[in-house]
Amino acid sequence: MEKVFVLKGLDCPHCSAKIEKEVGTLAGVSSSSVNLIKQTLTVTADRRYKGDLFSDVENIVHKHEPDVSVSEAGEGSREGSGTGLKKESDDKKSDMLTIIRLAIGAAVYAAGMLLYFFNAAGYYWLAIFILAYIILGADVVWKALRNISKGRVFDENFLMTVSTIGAFAIGEYPEAVAVMLFYQIGEFFQSIAVKRSRRSISALMDIRPDRARVRRGDGYAEVAPENVSIGDRIMVKPGERIPLDGVVVSGESMLDTRALTGESTPRAARLGDRVMSGCVNQSGILEIEVEKSFGDSAASRIIDLVENASSRKAKSESFITKFARYYTPAVVILAAALAIVPPLIFGGEWAEWLRRCFVFLVISCPCALVISIPLTFFGGIGAASKRGVLVKGGNYLEALSKLEAVVFDKTGTLTKGVFRVTDIIPAAGFDSDEVLRLAAAAESFSNHPIARSIISEYKSETDGERLENYEEISGQGVIAVENGEKILVGNDKLMKEYSVDFIPCAKAGTVVYVAKGSSFVGCILISDEIKDDSGKAISELKRLGVKRCVMLTGDSEEIAADVAEKIGIDEYHAGLLPDRKVEALERLNGIKSAGYSLAFVGDGINDAPVLARADIGVAMGGLGSDAAIEAADVVLMTDEPSKLVDAVKVARATKGIVIQNIAFALGIKLLFLILGAFGLAGMWEAVFGDVGVMIIAVLNAMRMPLLGRALTTR
Repeated sequence: MEKVFVLKGLDCPHCSAKIEKEVGTLAGVSSSSVNLIKQTLTVTADRRYKGDLFSDVENIVHKHEPDVSVSEAGEGSREGSGTGLKKESDDKKSDMLTIIRLAIGAAVYAAGMLLYFFNAAGYYWLAIFILAYIILGADVVWKALRNISKGRVFDENFLMTVSTIGAFAIGEYPEAVAVMLFYQIGEFFQSIAVKRSRRSISALMDIRPDRARVRRGDGYAEVAPENVSIGDRIMVKPGERIPLDGVVVSGESMLDTRALTGESTPRAARLGDRVMSGCVNQSGILEIEVEKSFGDSAASRIIDLVENASSRKAKSESFITKFARYYTPAVVILAAALAIVPPLIFGGEWAEWLRRCFVFLVISCPCALVISIPLTFFGGIGAASKRGVLVKGGNYLEALSKLEAVVFDKTGTLTKGVFRVTDIIPAAGFDSDEVLRLAAAAESFSNHPIARSIISEYKSETDGERLENYEEISGQGVIAVENGEKILVGNDKLMKEYSVDFIPCAKAGTVVYVAKGSSFVGCILISDEIKDDSGKAISELKRLGVKRCVMLTGDSEEIAADVAEKIGIDEYHAGLLPDRKVEALERLNGIKSAGYSLAFVGDGINDAPVLARADIGVAMGGLGSDAAIEAADVVLMTDEPSKLVDAVKVARATKGIVIQNIAFALGIKLLFLILGAFGLAGMWEAVFGDVGVMIIAVLNAMRMPLLGRALTTR
């Protein structure tokens, strides 16, 4: 069974990692994952779990974060249960109280520094420093003591408490208060960064309207979108967002789709057009027949994808979490050794080695890495979503940054997938009308684009009801019986399978052969247009360093060669049935370089097996397809292949910032740890080595959304 718990008020990345680990070790729990941005804990446990899972989770959460409230998802309001987000007013109130406390503590500390520098009596400024320390650090000391009483010693609260109280003990009063002041400022800055990322999801919630105007009798009633049924008709006025996916049954308008697709150019919506929830109606009044429930509509799916993306951690994130788990105890042991071993072996003043020990502890706090890495990945996911690219997790974003090969489906991906009949070639003894009539009748039960194009060209009512024993053969065509005679409509494989003596057509395009009984009736030539930006997408991917662009298609060799040549594809494989596409992908995956990834890009309808097998499955324009959502790792909201280029640029920028932060934080900390151990760095340098590094790393992470927009602007 899977349970989702809302952890309202959880802002600490370090604590969330501890909660995730400890819940995961419960007997009967197979997996545990904390989504810090969404403030949720997802637990998968055995149905026969012994004990009360909620109570066990609550105890663990409160052991680490007593002020965090725990509830099961689904309890309370839609906002609380769906996202676990704090209300903005609560955030502002909490932040204001923290600012007031820090300001008072800083003012008291400044007063103590003035007395200290003007050589006032020692007990005056010492009393003021102690007061400032209590204002600024009482909560940190209390958390450290509470954690120690529960057997949890090695955390940032312990590091700060030991180092600052130790500094007081050896007479470095101003430095002790300064460390706590700047540590609290850094923690506040960290909290602001997490809340800012969380508010970006709140902003995304705006694409999902709270009300829908649904037809009731002769009028309209405003109801919650959740209460609208499939088949109901809703009215959307100019300036309003479309609340649910559906088909326009009345009216005409222009739609702003930026929130969903990132496109700045409005799209026309006319009678019969499908429209997605979250789009803004710009001009005329639209009446829409609802096709999908609230939970399955585009806006809800987008929000769900982005909210849950942070639960799939990249290798860099997982590494940092594990690193922090072992790093903190290691540095505490090293600090203790630094305080005890040198004076015992080499002699010297114990106070000096204690001072170095406390400096070492302050520098060692891992906050810069623990908070900045997840923030960077979430910023990258957010930047991609604003360009109409939905990435399901940081792991897939990281994989995109190491893209070596891209495999494309042809129809609907590189080509428009809008087929039209361009030629009808009858065999001797038959005419074009008969060829088209037989093909349209046989294809009347199929939803394949080729079948639709034939039926559309026929322009008359098909007489499919006269057919019997209809059968659709994957990768070949269709068979039906009319007046006792078998009708075959499909490719050359179907003709050969049934020993029809047909005349091959060498013209470029998709050739549909038609036979009646064993007699060849003729063929229909169908063409599919290449998308405008397919060639640009291929050239841009190559410019970004993607080594191989491959196309897989069930179409003929001639068509595949023609498309590949026009858009610059490196290699192609034609005439593939769905299962052989998987085999082809397996071969390509086997020859890629170690450590790099391969992506498959398809329309998300017929390509689910290949999407699932690739390192990165990319569904194009497939939000409306359940198969795409389930199988793909990345969803491109539009039908533009060039959106993949945007995704790769954002992924590489994200990985670049992650590497910068890891190198910067570890490099600076290592340098200052060495300087501190040799007595060349004091408490002030330690403050920069901890808080300064964290603030710089977080600022670097927070520029990811802005950088993402700049990279993908065309």
